[in-house]
Amino acid sequence: MKKGRVLMAMSGGIDSTMSALILHELGYEVIGLTMKTWDYESSGGNGKETGCCSLDSINDARKVAVDCGFPHTVLDIRDEFGDAIIDNFVDEYIAGRTPNPCVLCNTHIKWAALLKRADMLKCKYIATGHYAQIRKENDRFVVSKGLDEIKDQSYVLWGVSQECLSRTIFPIGGYHKEDIRKMALSKGYKELAQKSESYEICFIPDNDYRSFLKRKVKGLEKKVAGGSFITSDGKVVGTHNGYPFYTIGQRKLGVSLGSKPTYVIGIDADNNTVTVGDKEELQKQEMYIKDVNYLKYTKINDGDEFLVKIRYKHKGEYATVYNDEGRIKVLFHKKVRGIAPGQSAAIYEGNDLIAGGFIMK
Repeated sequence: MKKGRVLMAMSGGIDSTMSALILHELGYEVIGLTMKTWDYESSGGNGKETGCCSLDSINDARKVAVDCGFPHTVLDIRDEFGDAIIDNFVDEYIAGRTPNPCVLCNTHIKWAALLKRADMLKCKYIATGHYAQIRKENDRFVVSKGLDEIKDQSYVLWGVSQECLSRTIFPIGGYHKEDIRKMALSKGYKELAQKSESYEICFIPDNDYRSFLKRKVKGLEKKVAGGSFITSDGKVVGTHNGYPFYTIGQRKLGVSLGSKPTYVIGIDADNNTVTVGDKEELQKQEMYIKDVNYLKYTKINDGDEFLVKIRYKHKGEYATVYNDEGRIKVLFHKKVRGIAPGQSAAIYEGNDLIAGGFIMK
């Protein structure tokens, strides 16, 4: 093969499937790999098994590999995933923060697992079905937004190391989602083209994280029940069901501050309190980012201005950034709603991902 051997992460979904076919047609020697990250039974969810780790998804990925004549294997990383991702997910909520498991999985599990197996299989490259693009510039590997801005997934890639990026291919980064669907139809994969997408956390298929926490931490409800809803000036205005079951920006709390809508604006795990306030109090202009990973540059300069996203679907707001003892201080040019400690912040220069990290309290 002219273009080398590539290990393709295949979830069984349309994006990774079409990525594998694109690479195959371009002349790469493709090896498909589906990672089993969790046990559906252990999640405690009800209903049909769905998502990237289900038997149906594994079989869908294998079928494409068989159709195209390239090898496919399943890699069991449930132990690695559980220790690093699920345990962290639980720990973060217990600490009063809102975790971001997809970012952590990309950073510590998926790419590491892919590279390890790529080396074992003598693969020069690894590939995923993310809607993002990558290029080399000034000896740095730069991630930029996918062509389809609505589907862009660069936000969840801020933690991927330069070593990993140096061997990574994103085959569909230059496509729109609709083009990928048409491609699937044209190749006879009608069912795949019509397959619904899952936006839930993979190990919580019913999207009920509160029930998941209760199952994972025995006696949690009793430990955290009966805490206080308080206002920003410390006034007690009600009793909540336990701080881990609330997130910044949440409404429908069973408590009111008058005619204005009431939101969660703060969570204190040590005192089992949930601070509530109105829309104005939910908006902040300053935050700090820790565990920073730099992509386009090796550092940023005090006073530089970039676009900063504080969650996946956030359009981003412009901010001035400063170095602060290993952290990044972010001063938004206007107030931003719903900054949640534990979530990720991604910093952009145009379409290029500059750096990212976890939002601090």
